[in-house]
Amino acid sequence: MKQKGIHRRHFLAGGSSLLTLSLAGCASIEGNIFGEHPANTEATEARLSVPVLPAETDVPSEVRAMYAALPNERFPVRASRIHLVPRRFWRQDVEDPTGEQPGTVVVDTSDRYLYHVKAGGYATRYGVGIGRAGFSWTGRAHIAYKREWPRWTPPADMIKREPYLEKYRFGMEPGPENPMGPRALYIHQGDVDTLYRIHGNPNERTIGRAVSSGCVRLLPQDIIHLYNEVRAGSPLIVV
Repeated sequence: MKQKGIHRRHFLAGGSSLLTLSLAGCASIEGNIFGEHPANTEATEARLSVPVLPAETDVPSEVRAMYAALPNERFPVRASRIHLVPRRFWRQDVEDPTGEQPGTVVVDTSDRYLYHVKAGGYATRYGVGIGRAGFSWTGRAHIAYKREWPRWTPPADMIKREPYLEKYRFGMEPGPENPMGPRALYIHQGDVDTLYRIHGNPNERTIGRAVSSGCVRLLPQDIIHLYNEVRAGSPLIVV
């Protein structure tokens, strides 16, 4: 079914703009180890509250299976509390609204979707969290490479803004507390690393929100699924 409010012209217009190469990096704002000072956690939870959510008992079994625990990962991944995510952000295959070539990744920042375009006129759609005000960006780039359980190194300007990150100046080891999550896709424009990433994050309440320092985040099960499907070198459009 064609998705309302999404038109090919919208994607083409956004894709023609230049990518903003801001030294933003990938820290979240949802609390503690994921990029916000502990003192701000309570305010963040209130800000990220979602008013309309399905009841836990209303989640279909096939959706529960998509977001089940992954105990065989290098670091076990818990089941996502998918009832905390609005239904429209659950992973699904849809009729492709972008008109892009198969293999292209398209991020629609207005509707908070990421599309991975497939052959045959459809795409896999994921719900995402995007950059908050002052850290958003648009343009054409490509996925230069991919990493499983990546290290995270905050840029110097982020450390300057948030001094408690100093201890990670030379990188945070992979693991369940790393804000990059279980997988990351690294975004370049030409030969330039934009410092933006598409990565995982376990906080269900951030999906569908503008919450990050510019990066695009998915639930852990979704970033693993996307990682397995997308190829390094694939074009990326953010609109």
